[in-house]
Amino acid sequence: MTAQRVLITAGAGGIGRAIVNAFTAKGASVFVCDINADGLAKLEADFPGVKTTVCDISSLTDIEKMVALAAQTLGGIDVLVNNAGIAGPTAPVDQLDPADWEKVVQINLNVTHFAVPFLKQSKAASIINMSSVSGRFGYPNRSAYSTTKWGLIGFTKTLAIELGANNIRVNAILPGAVDGPRFQSVLKGRAELSGRSIEDETVAALDNQSIKHLVNPNHIADLAVFLASPSGESISGQMLPIDCDMQHLS
Repeated sequence: MTAQRVLITAGAGGIGRAIVNAFTAKGASVFVCDINADGLAKLEADFPGVKTTVCDISSLTDIEKMVALAAQTLGGIDVLVNNAGIAGPTAPVDQLDPADWEKVVQINLNVTHFAVPFLKQSKAASIINMSSVSGRFGYPNRSAYSTTKWGLIGFTKTLAIELGANNIRVNAILPGAVDGPRFQSVLKGRAELSGRSIEDETVAALDNQSIKHLVNPNHIADLAVFLASPSGESISGQMLPIDCDMQHLS
């Protein structure tokens, strides 16, 4: 099998970095964009052969240039991982700044338009949209974030229908509470506010899950690699939660 040519957005850290690691371990040629230049420099140092560029995903001009550069550098695109997204503000909808809402929508929903012409030239293309558990539950005080993650589900379903004739598979991954610095920081903040220990806050955070541990980002990456592999060639238009059977958000 020819090495896959993979474009990953927001791949400098967190889940994105884990996905870079997983695809490169399978011999893929990987191109990564991120707004974090320092993170990209470290990524290139840690993963020789991975190509990167700084890109502001809220800018259509930046996106168009980035996708063209990725296709030129890789010699085409077989896999697009839409990992970029921001959490956005925490506020009730009537107190939410419309400008903040627009920024979340822009950042969470773009790139694919410019990548599809290149994906159509691939013999076995795959698009993986990184949604969230917030794409299947309501999320109080996080309306912009939740709306875009639900939007990614509709986007995924629609693209799967539109692009199936081109043998392009489109699926969404919905992570729950993911282990890493970001969530650990959330737990620390909750502990400082409540006066409880981080351990107590961790137990409380996992109360809405059947399996009582945080999601390993490497397992999310493994799922992405599987979906893009020949073993996933009959899977499209699906949303795949990886959230330890989370029952609700609060």
